[in-house]
Amino acid sequence: MSGDSMNALILKAEQWILPELNSIFDSEESEDIMVKAGQYSLFAGGKRLRPLIMMLTSAMMNLPQGLDSDVKYFAATLEMLHTYSLIHDDLPGLDDDDLRRGKPTCHKVYGEGIAILAGDMLLNKAMERLLSICEKKPGYIYTASAMAENAGVSGMLGGQSIDLASEGKEITMDLLVKLQEKKTGAFIEAAVVTPYYLSKNMTRKEALEDENAKDLRDLASHIGLAFQIKDDILDVTSDSSVLGKSTGKDARDSKATFVTLLGLGGAKEKLGEEIVMIKEILAKLSDKGFDTNDYLTLTDFLVNRDR
Repeated sequence: MSGDSMNALILKAEQWILPELNSIFDSEESEDIMVKAGQYSLFAGGKRLRPLIMMLTSAMMNLPQGLDSDVKYFAATLEMLHTYSLIHDDLPGLDDDDLRRGKPTCHKVYGEGIAILAGDMLLNKAMERLLSICEKKPGYIYTASAMAENAGVSGMLGGQSIDLASEGKEITMDLLVKLQEKKTGAFIEAAVVTPYYLSKNMTRKEALEDENAKDLRDLASHIGLAFQIKDDILDVTSDSSVLGKSTGKDARDSKATFVTLLGLGGAKEKLGEEIVMIKEILAKLSDKGFDTNDYLTLTDFLVNRDR
């Protein structure tokens, strides 16, 4: 039953976000080969996990219906940032992957040069969107700034840097957690907290002090780690036909993962610990009167997913 519930949520998120994604580029821009390459990856499928999480936070916190279009705007912008990171991550100079979401990677279809530009274009367009909405609604400045930070050296890019510098080296569990909290967790955090930040027109100081915001950031941290640990497990237990991307590449590239540091059994145990923490935070939010049922469905999915 939980699998059916999660599939329904994924479908709902796809239907929710697609119109916004389709509106990003006008017909003239869409004729550019760089934009075509970016759209190829942007519409390649996937779970739309980050837009889904934004949708779940909005529903859980019972945010005003009028906020939906702005949440959707930020969700599409985050999806662009995530897609740019995947395009660049798949390049020969980084992970050198041929397969993503069951399809050839962007550089395999359009060439390495165009793929680099496509990633740059999505990043730049995302930043244009963040600045544009802040022109219209200055109260969103911190939310936009926080999302930009999630993409930068203190977020995803910082994690990528640690990851690349650590190849072939032994690293500590603390460094691995820091790496993944940035590389995977930063965009998960953006998805979890953005709707709440928007609803309150939060400043940086308010976001750091607000108890609900703190709970949401803690929730995001454990969701991000749980998602990455499961990814590491699937890299050694699944195959590319199911996963939709190359498997065994962590061992190929001598990358430190939760499996290489803890063993398969230890990684599964660590995943269980993260799930316990997620459920404890959700119980705390439930006690405050928030509806956490869909987030619990997502939590079950994190454990049981096969791709």
